[in-house]
Amino acid sequence: MLKSLRDKILEGNIPNHIAIIMDGNGRWARERSLPRIAGHREGINSVREITRVCGEIGVKHLTLYTFSTENWKRPPSEVKALMTLLLKTINIEIKELHKNNVRFTIIGELDLLPISTVEGLENGVELTSKNTGLNLCLALNYGSRKEILDAVKSICTKIQNEELRLEQLDENLFSKELYTKSIPDPDLMIRTSGEYRLSNFLLWQSAYTEIYMTETYWPNFREKQLIESINDYQNRERRFGKVSDQLKIS
Repeated sequence: MLKSLRDKILEGNIPNHIAIIMDGNGRWARERSLPRIAGHREGINSVREITRVCGEIGVKHLTLYTFSTENWKRPPSEVKALMTLLLKTINIEIKELHKNNVRFTIIGELDLLPISTVEGLENGVELTSKNTGLNLCLALNYGSRKEILDAVKSICTKIQNEELRLEQLDENLFSKELYTKSIPDPDLMIRTSGEYRLSNFLLWQSAYTEIYMTETYWPNFREKQLIESINDYQNRERRFGKVSDQLKIS
């Protein structure tokens, strides 16, 4: 059944960029009477499988909401465990990503992360910088409102310094000031665990993104669920402000 559905979606339009809000690790662990960090550890297995499948089916960009600016509000012990797990995972996985021609990138503000974690992340970015396959982008200490505010400040500074005229400002120029300036807007955004909100993730970039919500917790989200989400995406009509008849003519 999975193979036939996978074969079907390969005949259709594969999203160029998939963004995922990975949610439900804590609830997955709680339902099994496990500590929350156990859910995060199992979630890594989902990251590994989803990354592999995206590379195999031709997705060009995969952005994972890994740690938000709001996540600092969690218990300090959990934050510390997450940072330790993140560094350990990068050190283990980066060679396999490199072997599979995956390019590893990051968006967000890294200055608040532990120095050892930042060094491990930057080493991974450097090692894979020339790879030409899937771009795996982790959103770390990322918040979309802060990203937009930073872009506004940058543009204001350029105008003050007469590097830019106000009348030159348009959507394309503004997009080039965002953290995601080298990444196309998402075609498909997936949120796991049954929540129905964007949680300050890629707000500007998701203006015309198709959004897929699933009740599945992130640790249970694997190839089957990904293929189902892409199948749902392919059955939608992306109009970008037009009407259906206009799309048929074009």
